[in-house]
Amino acid sequence: MITVLLFLHLFVTLALIGTVLIQRSEGGGLGIGSSQGMGTFMSGRGTANLLTRTTSILAAIFMALSLTLAVLNRGASTGAGHDILAQPPAPTAPPSH
Repeated sequence: MITVLLFLHLFVTLALIGTVLIQRSEGGGLGIGSSQGMGTFMSGRGTANLLTRTTSILAAIFMALSLTLAVLNRGASTGAGHDILAQPPAPTAPPSH
C-alpha cells in the first residue's frame, strides 16, 4: 500500500510542479497560461482561475498524501534502534601506517 501511495505522491508532485510552472506570474512566467496560445478556448481570466483551482486541489492532495505517508511510516525503522542519538558511536581504530 505504501508503494502505491508513493507512486501516487510522485505523480501528484510532478503535476503540481507542472501546474505551477504553467501559471503566469507577474513577470510573465512561461506565458503558457495566457489567452494568446489558447485561442478562443478560454479567456485569460478563465485560464487563471482554472490553474489556481487546480493548484489548490493538487496542493491539498499533496499534503494529505504526505501526512498519510508520514503516519504509515511512523514506526518503520531501517536500523537497529529508533533514535540514532541515543546510541553511542562505534569506536574506530586509528589508521596504521
